[in-house]
Amino acid sequence: MAAAVAVGSETLGLSVPPFTQHAISVSLPTWKDNVGYEKGEKRVIESMVSGYPRFFLHLSIRKLASMCEQKFGINGERCLLCPSKKVADHCRTFVLGRAALAGTPTHVRLVRYFICPDDSSTPASPTQQPSSISPARCAELHIALFPAEIFPIAKQFWQHSGLGISSRLAEHCLSLLPSQDPHGSQSPSSTSPTPSPHPHFKPLNKHYSVKHSPRSPSLGDSRSTVPATSSDILTKDQSTYLEERYGRNLPLSAGAFAKRALRRRIAGVLVRDNVDDGPQGPCAGAQDVEIGPSSRGVRDITEDDVFLYPTGMSAIWNAHQLVLRARPSAKSVCFGFPYTDTLKILEKWGPGAHFFGHGLDSDIDALENLLFEESRQNPLSPPVLALFTEFPSNPLLRSADIPRLRALADKYDFLLVIDETIGNFVNVQVLPYADIVVSSLSKVFSGDANAMGGSLVLNPKGRHYTTLKGHMTIYDDTYFDEDALFMERNSRNFAQRIRTIDENTEAVCAFLRSRSAAEGVPSPAIKEVWYPKYTTPANYLRCKLPDGGYGGLFSLTFASLAASQAFFDALPYLKGPSLGTNFTLACPYTILAHYTELGWAAQYGVEEGLVRISVGLEDKETLLRGFDAALKAAEAAK
Repeated sequence: MAAAVAVGSETLGLSVPPFTQHAISVSLPTWKDNVGYEKGEKRVIESMVSGYPRFFLHLSIRKLASMCEQKFGINGERCLLCPSKKVADHCRTFVLGRAALAGTPTHVRLVRYFICPDDSSTPASPTQQPSSISPARCAELHIALFPAEIFPIAKQFWQHSGLGISSRLAEHCLSLLPSQDPHGSQSPSSTSPTPSPHPHFKPLNKHYSVKHSPRSPSLGDSRSTVPATSSDILTKDQSTYLEERYGRNLPLSAGAFAKRALRRRIAGVLVRDNVDDGPQGPCAGAQDVEIGPSSRGVRDITEDDVFLYPTGMSAIWNAHQLVLRARPSAKSVCFGFPYTDTLKILEKWGPGAHFFGHGLDSDIDALENLLFEESRQNPLSPPVLALFTEFPSNPLLRSADIPRLRALADKYDFLLVIDETIGNFVNVQVLPYADIVVSSLSKVFSGDANAMGGSLVLNPKGRHYTTLKGHMTIYDDTYFDEDALFMERNSRNFAQRIRTIDENTEAVCAFLRSRSAAEGVPSPAIKEVWYPKYTTPANYLRCKLPDGGYGGLFSLTFASLAASQAFFDALPYLKGPSLGTNFTLACPYTILAHYTELGWAAQYGVEEGLVRISVGLEDKETLLRGFDAALKAAEAAK
């Protein structure tokens, strides 16, 4: 098991996990660094070579976008890269609509771009496809081009929907271009332009050579990068060789096989799931694998009820789009304080949302009153479209009374959508209550923090299942095969990992709570340990499996902001966004997620000084020593 790691200022901006080309987090090791990131401080922004993919454009995506802007752009247009025509259409609709609301009418042009290894790359008509090249060897991009000043609006689509291309797809596209490799070296004979470095920034460190423009600290500037040197990072061929040679991944041609394995694993229908499967293929994806009734509490579910998406947020976005298509128009309900983009999706697409931000039983009373009044005023239509809730919530780990919400959904004929990411289906069973269950596979299902993914599961026993399933005939599979391959490999042992993480987290939380105000400790540094075992426990237990745990996530609030900062800075573990990693990972959640709306978040108990911690697979005693050291620093600072 991994031990505690030193995380000093020298790691600022580097990938988390370290030396990982497609890492989904970034090192922000001190409280000051996190505030600096939110403020767009040059010191922080210039150091960043990684970041959470929906907020930070990977270097390969930036490079490819810059090339597309130079190839297809007019008058300095910027672009977003989309994996399909449908996604590009949604992007255009969103940008035009939001720009009109902002009083800045604009235009969005779409270009369909085939990239093939014989240098026949060309924009294509809707019906055209290169005939001399195997489609499997080509890549297809759909490019949304718009005036540069509209980029802040366009990046909202990238962030909220999670539908942009992945870094692995970008690298694949770059590898097909004869004059560029994925790390940016340009052949002497090439006539394709290379992104020009900004003259005021210097290379950062020996592992990366990158330059950033400070004008867009969240998503970055796609035209301000200098590629990493090939001597510091494995080449694409080397990485592929290592993955396949040591049996960690299927061959890259086996994307459909890996996706089938993932859908079966998520459906819970595998009689056996061999964690030691090698490059010849996991039994989970084989045609003759033994399939049984689902272990998820709904026996009739099959792999055909599971749909994969490139990110967890895109699964939520698509769930919302699905219910908008399938049901009469009405506002949705966001129940409980959610991850920030879930609420943004409900507010910015469709008729809007009712927000019950505390997610307590008293909020269900208020919800029931709302449903009654809406039904009385308009008895011919459902009072709301759907209710979206997390089980438990992020970051306060509150659990809603799911059976009671189900009863209201049946009574008032609306859909119940449950995000099980934090609880995960090894620990809790929410599918029997839901019409749709969504999850971010990027979290503990993967664990390695090097691949993104999301899932949407339909409940075949739900009263609206037939209607929902009928509308899924237009499912747009934009999950890049190589991302699915990594996700399949990572998830083979997820159930075993979760057991260890559950045990570690319960031990850590018990230790911290023993030194908190909840236990009557005089003048404690810790006010509250937010953890499903202590936070709305009765509601959590209603869905907890007999052998399930309480998950790997908890949050702490402190007696003072100084104590919060001291605890965070002294914690000897990796610091950065994301959760569910195989290693312990911490972040000052409210600072990162709600820096521009601290007062609003505080209304719902999400304090400025809240620290969120995702516990990993480290040795339990090592973990306790690390948290003890951080707690002593907080007590000294309080």
